[in-house]
Amino acid sequence: QVQLVESGGGVVQAGASLRLSCAAPGRAFSTYAMGWFRQAPGKEREFVAAISWNGDLANSAASVKGRFTISRDNAKNTLYLQMNSLKPEDTAVYYCASRSNYYPSGKVREYDHWGQGTQVTVSS
Repeated sequence: QVQLVESGGGVVQAGASLRLSCAAPGRAFSTYAMGWFRQAPGKEREFVAAISWNGDLANSAASVKGRFTISRDNAKNTLYLQMNSLKPEDTAVYYCASRSNYYPSGKVREYDHWGQGTQVTVSS
């Protein structure tokens, strides 16, 4: 069982930055591709960014490209999402997820384990 714990959310003004973290204790972390997703009230969960097991491959949604950066530190079993130039439309609960595969995916159904989520609120 993979346990994922997100942190780093908060309330910020438009234009600010936040860095989300996802702790994933366990030896298997370095063998999983990881992803960040978000869900706003009344909307479906959507892809934000994903990264391969070793960090060599990463992709992100068009809506966050150039503003958000996904990274991982396998020595610390931790996934990150650096979010810059935040906009009110980025307001959502952000989830990290693991995938039993080396390579990233943007599809919710291809991830096996999920964290509890962390709230990000961006005011205008």
